[in-house]
Amino acid sequence: MEYMSKEKFEEAEKIEKLRNKMLKYIVYKKRTEQEIRQKFSDEDENMVEDAIEYFKELNYINDMVYVERTIKEFMALKNMSIKELSYKICQKGVNKNLVDDYICQNKESMLEYEISSAKAIIIKKQKSLEEQEIKEFLFKKGYMSESVSIAFDELN
Repeated sequence: MEYMSKEKFEEAEKIEKLRNKMLKYIVYKKRTEQEIRQKFSDEDENMVEDAIEYFKELNYINDMVYVERTIKEFMALKNMSIKELSYKICQKGVNKNLVDDYICQNKESMLEYEISSAKAIIIKKQKSLEEQEIKEFLFKKGYMSESVSIAFDELN
């Protein structure tokens, strides 16, 4: 039977503590790899990398799944343009290519979402703003002109 040296035991204990802290952080709310790196930036860099790899292998950290879930959440709860959605997710440290890939693969549903979002905003803003002002507002929010045109056409 082989015994572990005191140093190895203490290091293993530190790694275990870090993994436990990280797991609590991840389980509380889905996180991006970048968010995890930022949260644990004061810890030993190698241990953080090892822990991140460990959780990636277990699929607790998966930025593609994060993108998918977050977009679905936003689509269910908020009115945003595709551009705004993309920007908000990229702010969390997700690689823009992952977001763009998801949007490309789900182009039709994303366009439908953007049009219905635009319609909801148009209906809300029609009481207080002129059509041109609403269009300008939507363009500032990142809506595509095609989506804005379709939304106005469908409402008229």
